[in-house]
Amino acid sequence: MSQNAAPRWKRLEPDERREQILKCAMRLFGERPYAEVSTTDIAKEAGVARGLLNHYFGQKRDLYLKVVKRMLRMPGLEESVPMTGTLRERVERSVAWYLDTVAVHGKTYVAVTGPGGIGADPEVERILSEADDVAAAKTLEFLGLKVEVGSDVRHRAMMRSYGGLVKATIREWIRSGTLSREDAHLLLSESLITIVRDVFPQLAQQPPPARGDSRPPRSGPKR
Repeated sequence: MSQNAAPRWKRLEPDERREQILKCAMRLFGERPYAEVSTTDIAKEAGVARGLLNHYFGQKRDLYLKVVKRMLRMPGLEESVPMTGTLRERVERSVAWYLDTVAVHGKTYVAVTGPGGIGADPEVERILSEADDVAAAKTLEFLGLKVEVGSDVRHRAMMRSYGGLVKATIREWIRSGTLSREDAHLLLSESLITIVRDVFPQLAQQPPPARGDSRPPRSGPKR
């Protein structure tokens, strides 16, 4: 063996090895449907024995759940984006940061947040729901709205709805190519500014819905 032909496998600390395996899994789950990715594929990509992968993560579903959590709970917004300036400045900086972060593993983000993926799985649904709640609360807090409007559950509900727009927009950008990054930034920034600047003040004048009442408002007198 020549000096330049080093073996692919090298000794890493457990945390480094775990992170390496996770990144390989993120890449493969973004390139292929869940059913077409095996733990053998991931282990081969990471240059490790499958037994080591199972030791760190368990079965394929367990590893996939780790990927979903990593993609949805991207930390670092508060540390990376200054919470200063006007509403527009804060929104545009936060949207730019989010798009930059998603772009690193865009295909995987689309795969785990869109229809399909692992299929109907209660644990995945729970993770998605919890991530939506965390994102809604963090968005309100980042925009300086935690005290003013954060106590109204409807504000978080609207932020979760906005989160649905975020996911759909990123799919159009990453997977379909029907929107450019600039288009995505424009849509998400202007939508969030409109919600905070125009919708929230009007919401304060609306009575909250009766608990458990999901019926649409009546359009006219009942005959």
